Order: sequence, then C-alpha cells, then structure tokens
Amino acid sequence: MLVGEIGEFGLIGRISGMLAEPAAGVVRGIGDDVAVLDASGPEYLLATCDIQVEGVHFTRQAITPYQLGRKAAAINVSDIAAMGGDPRWALVSLAIPGSTEVGYVEELYRGLREQAALAGASIVGGNLSRMESLIVVDFTLLGLVAPEQLTLRSTARAGDAILLTGSPGESRAGLELIRRQDLAVSGLSRQKLLERHLSPQPRLVEGQLLARSGQVTSMIDVSDGVISDLCHICKSSGKGAEIEAASLPVSPAICEAAHAAGADSLEWVLSGGEDYELMFTSSPEAVPGLRKMLLDETGTSCAQIGRITAEIGEVWVQLADGKRIAPSEKGWDHFR
Repeated sequence: MLVGEIGEFGLIGRISGMLAEPAAGVVRGIGDDVAVLDASGPEYLLATCDIQVEGVHFTRQAITPYQLGRKAAAINVSDIAAMGGDPRWALVSLAIPGSTEVGYVEELYRGLREQAALAGASIVGGNLSRMESLIVVDFTLLGLVAPEQLTLRSTARAGDAILLTGSPGESRAGLELIRRQDLAVSGLSRQKLLERHLSPQPRLVEGQLLARSGQVTSMIDVSDGVISDLCHICKSSGKGAEIEAASLPVSPAICEAAHAAGADSLEWVLSGGEDYELMFTSSPEAVPGLRKMLLDETGTSCAQIGRITAEIGEVWVQLADGKRIAPSEKGWDHFR
C-alpha cells in the first residue's frame, strides 16, 4: 500500500492507531489540530505545529521571506484561535541550503517574530539544519486556554447552525493569480487576493470572543477548505451537515478572478484552502447575537451557511435550483 493511495487523513488514522493510549494529562490528543494538555495548572496547555515546505506550500519566486515568516506563524495562531486559546511561546525548526543568503533568513525571522508578537507570543528557541536545495520552515506554537473556554471540533449537535467568518475561497483565488499572472482582474482585486494567499491573518480575537460567549458548540479553522473542514467537524462529532449554497459568502473579488480563469467561484469557496477563517456551530437562537458581537467588536462578518444533521457522515450542498448534491471535492490532501 502506498501513501498516495490512502491519502493524508488515511495515513493520520493509521499513525494514530499505532500510538500508545494517551498518557495522563492528555485532554485531547490526535484528532484535533491542537493537543490539549493538563499540566496541573489553572489553564490547559495547547500545543500545535505546522510546516511550510518549498515546492509544496510555496515557491521562493512567489513569496518574500518576510511574507513566508508571517504565514508560517499565522497558520499556527489560527489553530490556537479555533480552540479559543491564547498563544504564548513558539519554537522554529529551519532547514536551508548553505547557499541561502543571510539576509533571507533574517527577513524570514522578522516575519515570524512580528506575526507571533501580534498574537502575544514569543519565539523562545528552535533548531537549524542543512538541506541540499529546498527550504523547510517548521513552526511549533504553545498556548493556554481556560478549561471552560476550550472549544473542540467534536461537540457539534444535530440542529446546530453552521457559521463561517469572512470570505473563504479568496486564498484559492490568490493562488490562481500566482499561477496565471496574465489573468485580467482589477488591480484592487489582485492586491486583495494575493494578500489573502501570501499573508493570511488568523481570526484570533474572534475565536477568543466566540469561546468566551459560551454559545459555540464546536469550532475549527478553515485551512483545508470549507467542505473538508466541515467533514472534520462531522466525523469528530458523529453528525452530518447540509450547506445552502445561496448562503455562502462569495466576495466580488472571487467572482472576478473565477470569471477570468473560467472557473466556478462556488467550487473555490467550498474547496479552496488556506483561508484560515473560523467555522463554528451554535444553537439557531444564538446566531443573531453571535453575528452582532463579531461585527461590533471585531468588524468581522459572519454568515450562517447551513445546519448540522443527525445523518452520520453525510454532508450535502443545497444548490439554488433546489438540487441537493454531495460535493465531489473534499479540499486539500497532501497525498492525493
């Protein structure tokens, strides 16, 4: 059996099955983006890591080292945000060719440091290693969360509303503009979409507000795509879901880029990754208050896009013409 045959999440499942039962103090281990640990203090310790590999996640021609540093830190902050946590300490492992300019590394770390500082975290250590030709940046982030504020992906309830911040799909549109630089889009849209892909901003304050509200039943950050991450919520919670296509937030910039590319903007919204928006669930009665809170306190818009169902593992999209389809695209998988 090859890794490419079972895919990223199939491989994760096999690895988790091989590991020993969680030790004492593990509140949440494999199965969420962040490990939750009870270190005998008043708050839980949060631990997460993510990696940026040249040729897989970025090319040096398309992103500056400063932007790469900001992005590598931001995607980890987003994981902490989805748990309602507070980022504190970071470790960086960097593998680079010996031919890399010192100035490149300094700019990379400037981006890492600034993005971490925006979230209230400090880089406290790490490791350096040599690679033959590629750059690899591995970022580990530790944080804290009060037990009553901890929000998981595994606690959605049938009948809950599904909500989504911001405009997912814009990062996918930005990637298309990098791949096809001749696409005819306005300068304003091009700038916005490229920034969304190259310099994503995690919804940290939003995640903390939602967790403190006590009205959110589950939450995840949208890194692999709306459909893929909704499937993660459903699988972890033992539920299903139905999305209303007409309720999805599709920005004018996405529509412009998709039209120029001859692509389906709805597909980008549903399956594009690396947006780092927050998707969460709550009782329908709590929706107006949560949307108003986010808009009033952070300026972030929030759309109600569907509902959680009792149909285990069934995720559907209700189209505007009344058709109900099972999405064919599940989002980003490293090995498919």
